Amino acid sequence: MTEVLFYHLTESKLEDALPPLLDKSVERGWRVCVQMKDVARRDMLDQHLWTFREDSFLPHGTDEGELAQNQPVLLTTSEDNANAATVRFIVDGAEPPPVEGYERIVFMFDGYDQEQLEGARGQWKKLKGEGHKLTYWQQTPEGRWEKKA
Repeated sequence: MTEVLFYHLTESKLEDALPPLLDKSVERGWRVCVQMKDVARRDMLDQHLWTFREDSFLPHGTDEGELAQNQPVLLTTSEDNANAATVRFIVDGAEPPPVEGYERIVFMFDGYDQEQLEGARGQWKKLKGEGHKLTYWQQTPEGRWEKKA
């Protein structure tokens, strides 16, 4: 059964919270796909991941790149799994693909965006009903993640 995690952003923006989680995933040898709703957001995150920290290199690419299938972290707007990822991040309220075939699905949602909040609640209810193991993490005032459920 796929492990499903919900990350509730309350203290920082996605651009600040996502890169460290992707870094940890790559360190663990996981192949990751990050799905968002639109191309402009994908391209902005693509640029951001090259510069988010001076002392870091996060290998990644987009689904429009020539070597998408070789990327350890792939940014996409589609439900495809071009890089054979075992971990999939769903951001900005994107509609996830079926969770089967992934070891881990991570929903990251902005707690101040009502549409994303309602979408995450709907996904929680649906996936819980399907019998998946769900965990819910919320940011502390310091920006760390605290397990709430």
